[in-house]
Amino acid sequence: MKISALIVALFASAGASAGELSISGTRFELDGKPFPYTGLSFFNAIYNTNFNSDSQSRVTWVKKFQSYGINVLRVWGQWDNARGFVDASPSSTLYHAGGSLRAEHLATLKTILRDCDAQGVVVELAMFAQESWRENIRLNPQAERKAVEALTRELMPFRNVTFQIWNEHDDERVIPLVKLIKSLDPKRLVTNSSGYAGDLGNDEENRVLDYLTPHTSRQGTAKRHWEVAAQEIDSLLKKFNKPVVDDEPARNGTSNFGGPREQTYPTDHILNIINVWRVGGYPTYHHDMFQTGYGTPACPPSGVPDPEFSPYHKQVFEFLQLRERYEPK
Repeated sequence: MKISALIVALFASAGASAGELSISGTRFELDGKPFPYTGLSFFNAIYNTNFNSDSQSRVTWVKKFQSYGINVLRVWGQWDNARGFVDASPSSTLYHAGGSLRAEHLATLKTILRDCDAQGVVVELAMFAQESWRENIRLNPQAERKAVEALTRELMPFRNVTFQIWNEHDDERVIPLVKLIKSLDPKRLVTNSSGYAGDLGNDEENRVLDYLTPHTSRQGTAKRHWEVAAQEIDSLLKKFNKPVVDDEPARNGTSNFGGPREQTYPTDHILNIINVWRVGGYPTYHHDMFQTGYGTPACPPSGVPDPEFSPYHKQVFEFLQLRERYEPK
């Protein structure tokens, strides 16, 4: 057994994390059993004080998500953009400029992973964000490798977390970072979101990744996106024979930051999800509950994407709640 694999096994035996996400063909499994991956955008999770006030509060939120069919949280390690998003700030990042990890945020992430694991919930961690990149909030290549290596080592005991290198960005360093992670933790599932809506990634990268997380076509880039998105997911499934998650599908709300420029309806999202299910893909529900800032109508006062806050979103969550009824068999 390789030393890195032995380290993983020793950590796992220590009981830090009981649930392990794995892949079988085009499907996800948790502890060897089929796992109906159903995600929710919660980008500010590490930095939200309501979610992280204590373990009991966090578990209450996680159980509420579960009651609406959510079993995966998509969270970001880098939430330091200056766009006015909920809980964003210069210090809302896992990384110091030199690539070392911020101890307080790393500790919070670990408690999130433990509490989610206890409830059978998985976390997809987007390590880096193009929103910060475009604002020139970046680690240099050496610091980036240092950060990825440190994070990989620190999270070895936690088997209910997957790594997404970037949100909506792709460059020549992605594949080397995937290989770095795999050299340290061969069983860690790694993916990448390569670009904006409709960007399905390049073949070389898609072959290296464990599963795919494209941002499918949405309003403004495709008519009847609820049909086009499923076609895109289907094409990736057939070409690469690995799980595919519609990781940031069409959403409602502000037209800023790639949002829709025409009216949307909850039925748009419901049709999008059921069509993605039909071809064998998985959904992550994207929304507008963190992009306009505290005090705006779209943002819950808690800063947490509460399934019951918005009548619009609640219709979609109630559909997800009935997954077993509506998911094609």
